[in-house]
Amino acid sequence: MRRGQSRSGTGRRVGLALLLGTAAAWPVMAQARPRILTPMSAHAVLQRDRPIIVEGAADAGERIAVTLGEGRATVTADRQGRWRATLPAMAASTTSQSLTATGRDGVADRMDDLLIGDVWLCSGQSNMEYPTKAALGGEGLVRGSANDRIRLLDVAHHVALSPDEPLANRPVWAAAAPATVADFSAACYLMVKDLAAKANVPIGAIDSSWGGTKILPWVAATDARKLPGLAADADLLALYARDHAAGLRAFGDRWGQWWRKASGDASGQEPWNAPDRLSWTAVPKFGPWEEWGVPALADYNGLVWFRQGFDLPGAPTGDGTIELAGIDELDTVWINGVPVGATFGWGDWRRYTVPRAALKAGRNEIVVALGDTYGPGGMFGPADSIRFTPAGRAPIPLGTGWRYSVYKRDDQRYPRAPWESHAGLGTLYNGMIAPLGPIGLKGVAWYQGESDVGLTSYGDRLGALMTGWRRQFGDPTLPFLIVQLADFGAPPVKIGESGWAALREAQRLAVLRDEHAALATAIDIGVRNDIHPADKNELAKRLVFAQQHLAAGDRAAASGPMIASATRAGGGVVLRFNGVQGALHAWSAAAPIGFELCDARACRYAEATVTGTEVRLAGAQPGDIRVRYAWADAPVVNLYDEAPHPVVPFEAAISGN
Repeated sequence: MRRGQSRSGTGRRVGLALLLGTAAAWPVMAQARPRILTPMSAHAVLQRDRPIIVEGAADAGERIAVTLGEGRATVTADRQGRWRATLPAMAASTTSQSLTATGRDGVADRMDDLLIGDVWLCSGQSNMEYPTKAALGGEGLVRGSANDRIRLLDVAHHVALSPDEPLANRPVWAAAAPATVADFSAACYLMVKDLAAKANVPIGAIDSSWGGTKILPWVAATDARKLPGLAADADLLALYARDHAAGLRAFGDRWGQWWRKASGDASGQEPWNAPDRLSWTAVPKFGPWEEWGVPALADYNGLVWFRQGFDLPGAPTGDGTIELAGIDELDTVWINGVPVGATFGWGDWRRYTVPRAALKAGRNEIVVALGDTYGPGGMFGPADSIRFTPAGRAPIPLGTGWRYSVYKRDDQRYPRAPWESHAGLGTLYNGMIAPLGPIGLKGVAWYQGESDVGLTSYGDRLGALMTGWRRQFGDPTLPFLIVQLADFGAPPVKIGESGWAALREAQRLAVLRDEHAALATAIDIGVRNDIHPADKNELAKRLVFAQQHLAAGDRAAASGPMIASATRAGGGVVLRFNGVQGALHAWSAAAPIGFELCDARACRYAEATVTGTEVRLAGAQPGDIRVRYAWADAPVVNLYDEAPHPVVPFEAAISGN
């Protein structure tokens, strides 16, 4: 299983699918009847106590009457046939409502069995996508899940180049039941189940998550381009959206700049321009290169070049198509030195248009840069599906004769296209968040970060995500509940640096900077040898705890025990914590463990004692400038309050020096 990938695989979401279209603009066309295009359907839940915005399509200039219960609005479709109605806010409903949009001829689009309550959006990577049936006690949770007052919407995986792409099909909401809950996000379902009971109102849950994704695809491009180093990616994405060929040429230029710097090759001597300069070996079989029996590739994650050719009789008469079947995971493809495609995917099929200008009569050369970052990598075949099809001619088989050349160098940071799914820029915001339109939300639960371990700018990207989503949903105070990464990996036997700890700290600081966010730490509910911990039950309780305190205006307590200050006192350092329920206690030991005192060069473990809501560290040296707690990939923690919640991992400067 890939790091960050859902146990249910990328092929989930069959029953509750939100099918997203690929049209680039709203069509100007006659409608058989007015259509409601906001992601609503029968059985949906609409947010209470907020104006309800409904968008749709009709004939240009047509007057549309929109009704929901006793609420009514009349609007006129614009020249593109778009209309938008705002209905008055409604209290939580005890009975279902009907939404209608009626045109001038009396023909209506109608949705029945709508409830008014609270709507939560859940998003992130595989630990948010993790299905209820696989959670701790999942069989019983699924079996007892029937509840008509909890409604679920599962957003299909979809990549889009623009946030303006409309829905091709109406989404499908459904009531909670074994058939709908089994594959639905466990963290999301268990959270809203508890919230529904506490608030005694209908609850709608939208799961829009995708395993293995980085944070950047979920950030709106307009917000991402303001962050350091991302304006060029935003420009390249916009260019590719307007003109695929031009975008690919620009991406090819990036490859050239990177390769020449990494290899020292002169312009025109790159592998896609001069492949004979590399040493090539016959590909023994299609499938993961780890299974080829080649020692150098037995456990290799990096770049491998693949090469093949074909003969084209006569001059090309139009664009062709190359099909490379399944590839894992990153490919950039050149034909005769012209880039024709670049994709990310774990075994996904590759099919690219080859411009006529890239082809020539006679011998044509295919070069593929195939990169793999984790697990198996390679061209998976099958052989009979690999071919080139010239315009107006029969396919040319390409299933035999492939050769490869391994690129084993330190710099494996080869270029990645900003239009890809898992590490692109804004592509999942465009395809899985923006199409939700201006619907009202009660809040957002976000569980992601495993794929960004090692990224120093994660906190800024998380802040940009929250800003863009609040703008999307028209609520500048929209609450965000952020799950801090669980423990994963080998327990520490000595002090060291930790990318996982650094990302947890970035999450903590991002929450502290945001008045409407809270943290739910999972530092003690992970599994050191499984990146997908099954105990989503405890996680859901902490998310609900955070929401309840955030909603009550008690932000200081919402995230559980969190460091407030570290102050030098005598020969030690006193740590004070906010958000403590009752007092702090060391579990299964006479004292808390996992604290470190650090000078400018190194850290060392510190002896700690706990009293009430304070911890005192002994043995502080004059050069100590900071303190860390639980600073490891998978730390052992034993300091809890009486909720009980663990102390949130942290790094803090020591004052009073």
